[in-house]
Amino acid sequence: MVLLPQEFKNRMKDMLREEYGAFLAEYEKPHFRGIRLNPLKCGESVLRRALPFPVEPAPFSPLSFYLPGGTEKIGLLPMHHAGAFYSQEPSASGAVTVLAPRPGDTVLDLCAAPGGKSTQIASLLGGRGLLWSNEVVRGRASVLLSNLERCGAANAVVSSCHPEVLCGALAGFFDKVLVDAPCSGEGMFRRDEKAVTEWSTAHVQACAVRQLAILESAAQALKENGILVYSTCTFSPGENEGVVRGFLTRHPDFELLDSGVSFGRPAALPQARRIYPMDGGEGHFIARLRRNSQNRAFPAPYAVPKPAKPDLAQELCGRLYRRPVSRPVQQLGGSLLLLPENLPELRNLGVIRAGILLGEMKTNRVEPAHAAFMAAKPDELNSVVSFSHDSPEIAAFLRGEEIAVPVSLKGYTGVAVDGVMTGFGKCSGGRLKNHYPKGLRSH
Repeated sequence: MVLLPQEFKNRMKDMLREEYGAFLAEYEKPHFRGIRLNPLKCGESVLRRALPFPVEPAPFSPLSFYLPGGTEKIGLLPMHHAGAFYSQEPSASGAVTVLAPRPGDTVLDLCAAPGGKSTQIASLLGGRGLLWSNEVVRGRASVLLSNLERCGAANAVVSSCHPEVLCGALAGFFDKVLVDAPCSGEGMFRRDEKAVTEWSTAHVQACAVRQLAILESAAQALKENGILVYSTCTFSPGENEGVVRGFLTRHPDFELLDSGVSFGRPAALPQARRIYPMDGGEGHFIARLRRNSQNRAFPAPYAVPKPAKPDLAQELCGRLYRRPVSRPVQQLGGSLLLLPENLPELRNLGVIRAGILLGEMKTNRVEPAHAAFMAAKPDELNSVVSFSHDSPEIAAFLRGEEIAVPVSLKGYTGVAVDGVMTGFGKCSGGRLKNHYPKGLRSH
């Protein structure tokens, strides 16, 4: 059982009253674990057939499922390597459900690492519109980029920038903004002992101050009638309802909307939602707000520099893809990037990657990148070989080994698991030389 801080217990007893006993009883049980389907990669039936265990639907998103107890090492499964699912505590998907991104939206995920909510947003955008994922801590932003790449997000920008700088530069650009704010993490107590040891009332108060400052920045980034979703994984009223009330007091041009969902329960602000362990999730707060005022600011469009060697970029796209690529290509040093369309100005915003890495320039040639295959569907590629999720070939490929393929396959070839792209290699003489990145390989 988790040893809960006494001050935390006293506050929860005051908040929950007759439900406090049921709340405490949850801490004697295992925490909830789950996965979320990535429809950019496959459908539910394909994923279910490939999983070696059954999953049950969770109420927080049509894409989310509970894992059965005792399930271990799901990150080693071929479908995880392929980005067909993301490992995520089920109630963590609720904030994006309330945000409700639609194909074509411009969406900012302001506090995005490690990428659970960003990959969910990307999957709902379906390759249309733009996702800007920001994480102020540079090391965590690298993990965010890796997860978006694995999940096949082609229309994303990843940055490491302070919210006030980013939102000031991109004022008025976004249809929807998610602030999944850094918090005291009380909803993490069942699965993270560090969250318990770091907790204090002073930490809770400091988090509330920081959260309000982040919301102040986020407000600048929204268009008129834009939606701002604020979420935390904590129970503290000061970090939840208190922050929302404080924000609305300073911003009468925003209004609190009904969340539009039935999971969890009404918060003290009844339009918002709370999730407790008794509700099937570890602990979340979600509030949905709308900007009703005009925002006359809007960033300039990004002027894409032409590649120094455009013929090499065109040749690579012709070798990889069946159809011509219409999106802009940028050369950045020795890298070729396939950019999202309709980008705003990127300079001085800590951009780590815009779009996908298409390839790396070598002497008089370009070598394709892993991301170029992960963001593609098999039928978009000139050459693909697919193996079953339980085949020895896919296991060997994910270990970085050379594998046997049909002699008819030549050159750079995508490798799929049950029809889901998971990497590539170079084929010659019935063998595939492995190009699966070393840092991602199974051991």
